[in-house]
Amino acid sequence: MCENIRTVYKGGEGEYEEKKSRFIAHVSPVKDADEAAAFINSIKKQYWDARHNCSAFIVGERGELTRSSDDSEPSGTAGKPMLELLKAERLTGVCVVVTRYFGGVLLGTGGLIRAYTAAVKAGLENCVIMEKRRGTILTVRGDYSSEGLIRRFFKDNELPLTLCTYSNVVSMETIVDSHMVDDVIKRLTELSAGALSTQIGDELEYALAGDEVILF
Repeated sequence: MCENIRTVYKGGEGEYEEKKSRFIAHVSPVKDADEAAAFINSIKKQYWDARHNCSAFIVGERGELTRSSDDSEPSGTAGKPMLELLKAERLTGVCVVVTRYFGGVLLGTGGLIRAYTAAVKAGLENCVIMEKRRGTILTVRGDYSSEGLIRRFFKDNELPLTLCTYSNVVSMETIVDSHMVDDVIKRLTELSAGALSTQIGDELEYALAGDEVILF
């Protein structure tokens, strides 16, 4: 892959209020347009009494398909800015619906754009975002006195520890972005003055979601 793919691993909710109007955002991971449509309809049923349920989604390996809806808000004041924020975050496989309960005060074009954008930001802040990468399994081995050094190196370089075994040596496995493997091995060799051995394993697609490693 020439570029990492960012998507939503776990959805979230957020809320923004402007001049007594409530804007409630719901964000969900979706695989395709059908899943996005089903999510939008589920939110509309849940908030059937709201004046507006505006939506935007991006799907496809590279975000090839996008849709947005102002749901009776003035054209370009809701769905489009919501979609533009998702694009700015480089997200795909994501759908967001912002429900508005009108507070009795007109916000104007600029006010609506800011409010819908702020609501989506609030929703995304409560999501778990993952970045899908092309990685290579790398196993690092050394004597028992090397364990702390390897763990610190992994932590300092944000490399996940996926497996640790003990025999006559300590063996620790991680996943490294494929284009960084040679550099990581070089730095480990220099750091340990050649005391560590490394073994390159299979390539795979993976993502980090918080402390969780997700394999594809």
